Amino acid sequence: MDREYEARTGRMYKAPPPSARRKNIEFEPLSTTALILEDRPANLPAKSVEEALRHRQEYDEMVAEAKKREIKEAHKRKKIMRERFKQEENIASAMVIWVNEILPNWEGMRATRRVRELWWQGLPPSVRGKVWSLAVGNELNITPELYEIFLSRAKERWKSFSETSSENDIEDAGASVADREASLELIKLDISRTFPSLYIFQKGGPYHDLLHSVLGAYTCYRPDVGYVQGMSFIAAVLILNLEEADAFIAFANLLNKPCQLAFFRVDHSMMLKYFAAFEVFFEENLPKLFLHFRSYSLTPDIYLIDWIFTLYSKSLPLDLACRVWDVFCRDGEEFLFRTGLGILRLYEDILLQMDFIHIAQFLTKLPEDITSEKLFSCIAAIQMQNSNKKWAQVFASLMKDNKEGDKNHSPALKS
Repeated sequence: MDREYEARTGRMYKAPPPSARRKNIEFEPLSTTALILEDRPANLPAKSVEEALRHRQEYDEMVAEAKKREIKEAHKRKKIMRERFKQEENIASAMVIWVNEILPNWEGMRATRRVRELWWQGLPPSVRGKVWSLAVGNELNITPELYEIFLSRAKERWKSFSETSSENDIEDAGASVADREASLELIKLDISRTFPSLYIFQKGGPYHDLLHSVLGAYTCYRPDVGYVQGMSFIAAVLILNLEEADAFIAFANLLNKPCQLAFFRVDHSMMLKYFAAFEVFFEENLPKLFLHFRSYSLTPDIYLIDWIFTLYSKSLPLDLACRVWDVFCRDGEEFLFRTGLGILRLYEDILLQMDFIHIAQFLTKLPEDITSEKLFSCIAAIQMQNSNKKWAQVFASLMKDNKEGDKNHSPALKS
């Protein structure tokens, strides 16, 4: 390299003396920061003493700032590791309690204060599926054998569709109300959109066929409901925590609950009652935000439908959604709406600065950095009581008013 320099310039290459080089630099940022200390090329005027000193001072300041950032990041990493370690310890100790004390005595202990408090903190992943199954129950008395029967029926339907219909015909058939079982093919379109970032439910993924089977069997089990967009997220969460047949049993029983049945059957009258009950507690807990939403005629259906249809599994990070499911299995439908109010409380200050369009967009796609601690702190602050009436009483009152209204409008009463 020295010879090449001499050949091109005709000058003798002279290496800078050791004293001109930077000495004893303990911290060297991974950037061009240190270039400020270099001498200028020979064809440019040399730095003055003042300029060199100023550059040294600027460099020292930049190094000091870089050190501060590095130390801050190191402290942050240590804090995260400590919290993670503490969380793992808590999960391990909770798992021992669930496995050795609670699950063997489920009926006697599930409603105790101690268990409810432990439940609120989130279920250990190793027992989550078991607790969900016990909490959801099996009122429909579905057996693994019954699941196999409806799965076989679903496979026969898929086979007949592939043999007799084109893809476009299948999509049209799937949308037909007259033949709900034909919605089997609509499932294929939706599975690819289920937790796409995990890649495990997409075609070729380890859980693709499993999710397809559970949803297909359900459409044959409940042709009156068929497949509705959003079901794939619920089934996917269950599959991640339960064996195939158990996931189907929990799925069918979960969707048979009054709230889920009302939404998935698109029972407008019942859905309006749920929205009305939600607004009662919305106004009670967040009056300022309630009035802000009302000023824009922003009704609950705009954001609640997606949350309820997927039980928050599409809107929240998966681990946080599972913790919401934990308490939903403990408290029932009330907790779904309490969670919605918790989200609104968490982002109240931001939402108050937004107009209709921006609020709708924000609530459709929540920030990805939402944390379990912050959300559950806001949920805990929501009081599900209005004029000494709890959720169930408020909802029952709305149902009663609706029935009385129907009587007053009945042609038989008028005649």
